Amino acid sequence: MSKFPATASAPLNPARMMHRAARIEDWLHDKREKFARRRGHKPIVIPYTGYGTPERVRVLCRVLLAKPATAAAVARKRRRNDGRDASIRGWRSFLSVPVNDVTVTIDIGGHAHRVQADRGGVVDTVMDVALEPGWHTAMLHTEASTPVEAPVFVVAPDVRRGIISDVDDTVMVTTLPRPLLAAWNTFVLDEHARVPTPGMAVLLDRLADATPGAPVIYLSTGAWNVAPTLSRFLSRNLYPAGALLLTDWGPTHDRLFRSGREHKRENLRRLAQEFPEMQWILIGDDGQHDEAIYSEFQQDFPQSVAAVAIRRLSPSEAVLAGRRAKDAVEAKPDPLWVYGPDGASLATQLADLGLIVDPGLPGPTE
Repeated sequence: MSKFPATASAPLNPARMMHRAARIEDWLHDKREKFARRRGHKPIVIPYTGYGTPERVRVLCRVLLAKPATAAAVARKRRRNDGRDASIRGWRSFLSVPVNDVTVTIDIGGHAHRVQADRGGVVDTVMDVALEPGWHTAMLHTEASTPVEAPVFVVAPDVRRGIISDVDDTVMVTTLPRPLLAAWNTFVLDEHARVPTPGMAVLLDRLADATPGAPVIYLSTGAWNVAPTLSRFLSRNLYPAGALLLTDWGPTHDRLFRSGREHKRENLRRLAQEFPEMQWILIGDDGQHDEAIYSEFQQDFPQSVAAVAIRRLSPSEAVLAGRRAKDAVEAKPDPLWVYGPDGASLATQLADLGLIVDPGLPGPTE
C-alpha cells in the first residue's frame, strides 16, 4: 500500500523567524510583482508532470506573472524559427515573477482541490482521487488565469520496478560542476544547442519497456525555472516521458541557500515511502554527489534498489568538473552497481542483471 504524505501543509514560520535573505527575497518579489501587474502582466500556470497511485496523485505546477501573448506575436515567433517553437534562452526563465499569494484550483478525476502556492509560486500537493493506471490530465487554473493541462501518470499496483534518473551530465551533457560553463548553459545557451548524453535516451527507453507501466522520474538539483526547457529537451531527444522533480533556487526560511543534495535525499526517501514495494533503478554520474546520495539511499532502503547505474565522466570532463580523473571513486564491489561512459556500456551490464531484455544500444559514434 502506498504511503503518500498527508495533503495538509505545515503552517509557515512567522516572518520574524525567517532567514534575513528570505525576507529580502520576499520584499524583492513583492516589488517586482507590483511593477509587473502595473505593466499589465497576468498570472499564468506552468504545469509540470505529476505521478501517483490509483488512490492518490502528486500534482505540481508554478504560478508566474507574464505578459499576455497575442496570436500575432506567437505567429511571428514561429515564422522567425521556421515553424518551430521560439528558441528560449535560459536567462529569460529566471526573469519571470513568481506569484505566492494565489490559490490554484486542480480538477482531476471529477474532483476539485484548492491549494496555495508557496513563496516561489510552486504548488506541490497530493490529492485523494480514484484513477485507473495510466496517463491522466489535471486541469489547473487560478481565478485570473486560463486553465492549462498537466499530465499525471498513475502507477498500477502490480508494477514493481521504476526508474529514477539524474539530469545534468547524466541525460544531458552540461558539465554542471564547472561554475562558469554551468552559468552559460543555464542562462545563455539556446535550448536547441544542448547535447544529449550518448546512448542514454535509448537506455532509459529500454529500461521502461522492460517493465510496462514503470514510472520514470527525473530528479535534479536544477531550478523549476528551467522545467519547460528540460521537458522539451527530453521530448525532442526521445527520452521516456516522466515527472520532473526540481527545486526552487534561493534562500529558505532557515538558510541562505537551499541544499540540492538534501532535495535529492528527501525525494528519494519520499518515493520509497510512497511506493514501498517498488524497486528503483537509480541512474546518475560520478561528477557530483550521485554516488554518495544513492549509497545512502541503498543503506536506508535496501529493498527499494534494483540497481545503480553510474555514468563515468571522461578524463577531460572530470578535470573540468573540479577533480582529476584518478580521483574518481572506485567502482563499488556491490554487484548491483554498474559503471560506464555511456548508455550502451551501462545497458550491457544492466542486461547481465536481467533488467534489460534487449541491450542492443547504439554506441557513442553511431
